[in-house]
Amino acid sequence: MAAKVFIDGESGTTGLQIHRRLAERRDIELVSIDPARRKELAARRDLLNSADLVILCLPDEAARQAVSLIESNSVRVIDASTAHRTAPGWTYGFPEMARAQRAAVAGARRVANPGCYPTGFIALTRPLVDAGLLPRDWPVTVNAVSGYSGGGKSMIAEFEDEASPNYTRVPYRIYALTLAHKHVPEMQRHAGLAHAPLFAPAVGRYAQGMIVEVPLPLKALPTTPRLNDLQAALKAAYEGERFVEVATLAEAAALKTLDPEGLNGTNRMRLFVFGSDEVGQARLVALLDNLGKGASGAAVQNLNLMLGLPEAAGLEASFRP
Repeated sequence: MAAKVFIDGESGTTGLQIHRRLAERRDIELVSIDPARRKELAARRDLLNSADLVILCLPDEAARQAVSLIESNSVRVIDASTAHRTAPGWTYGFPEMARAQRAAVAGARRVANPGCYPTGFIALTRPLVDAGLLPRDWPVTVNAVSGYSGGGKSMIAEFEDEASPNYTRVPYRIYALTLAHKHVPEMQRHAGLAHAPLFAPAVGRYAQGMIVEVPLPLKALPTTPRLNDLQAALKAAYEGERFVEVATLAEAAALKTLDPEGLNGTNRMRLFVFGSDEVGQARLVALLDNLGKGASGAAVQNLNLMLGLPEAAGLEASFRP
């Protein structure tokens, strides 16, 4: 019998993309709430407790409330919000993060879907921390740019809706200037760092796709690693993975630029090591779709693992907004 899956918040950006990825599948039964009853607590409680697996695509406080409504011990949950990414009792839903993580996700009752920026950051830094190439107490900086879809309905309106009071035609802007972005705690926790990284995000005037970059002064690091050391550590960490790829140094050296929309519509993430051994500096870069591996694709991947289905089911096709 196909497992029942309920997406609470399926009308939002992430919820819509997850629904599209699941709608045609025959190995699950996708259930939805009557739109007229969407705000009725009793109707939501019934669906939350009758499903085999629930995906929460809600603001943080609403996600916490939804979890509190689940009384059945048999219901498994994937939370796409920020609410539980560092919470006790929740498994972090980045299966490629460590060798034991895939099995942990598969056996978990509560899984916190990673943020889009942290997915790229953790993918780049955790293998280097684990290998001893990047000290846990190093003052790490991360720069990133994302398409505006990652900001939800308000940011989408800011860039698309000329009737919106906040409508703008700016091609690019930085934000989170107080350095208090909500993704920072999960970045620090799951990368294994002793201190919070300095996170400098930006948004561009395009819908989706992102680049996450970690600059490293190699000559200042205690082990003075070379580019080959960094690339080898990343390659070893993701050897055999379907969705996380590591470019060779030759491939990286041949590039003159990198398009943040290069992996749009996919659940893939590609990692690069740019830089110069002579200068002693490196730029570690992750390319991914903030709505794919950074959100909906990751949720579907986790769902597949938790339900014992093929991990790549529903993730091979290209999905665009």
